[in-house]
Amino acid sequence: MTDLLKVPVRLADGRETTLGEYRGKVMLVVNVASKCGLTVQYDGLEKLYEDKRERGFVIAAFPANNFKGQEPGTDAEIVEFCTLTYDVKFPIFSKISVKGADQHPLYQGLTTAGVPTTGDGPMRERLRSHGEQGSDTDILWNFEKFLIGRNGQVVARFAPDVTADDQRLVSAIDRELAAG
Repeated sequence: MTDLLKVPVRLADGRETTLGEYRGKVMLVVNVASKCGLTVQYDGLEKLYEDKRERGFVIAAFPANNFKGQEPGTDAEIVEFCTLTYDVKFPIFSKISVKGADQHPLYQGLTTAGVPTTGDGPMRERLRSHGEQGSDTDILWNFEKFLIGRNGQVVARFAPDVTADDQRLVSAIDRELAAG
């Protein structure tokens, strides 16, 4: 089992780190894209972050270009877009691959944690109708979310179309924050 807090990652500004920097916090790890129909979720994610960060919550955004080329920009362009368009203040990491042969080790660990995806049925069926396939453990699309508890373990996984204000997601975050 991968220790997710020890996997090397890079922030969009180039600084090397690990998620261990957020040890003791409740984290929502999200693979993001700037040119996706779900990109508007940045707005809700920023509100969620602002509402809960004082209680020990952080969102870690990982741009990925794995789905129809919907994240073509450089790290600097992605940060500029997120800041100017959605006033994003949560950490944005360097672009990575979240599936396939070049899948980043962080996402290898997240997808093999064995946590079932909440709410993936409708989204999975919509994607299949457009010819998109994938295994049940693969990242389904942009804006899939993994909730990591204060102990560094994946406690929940949410389909891309589960938004930041969805009660299933909010309740899971609140449960983890209360367990603190």
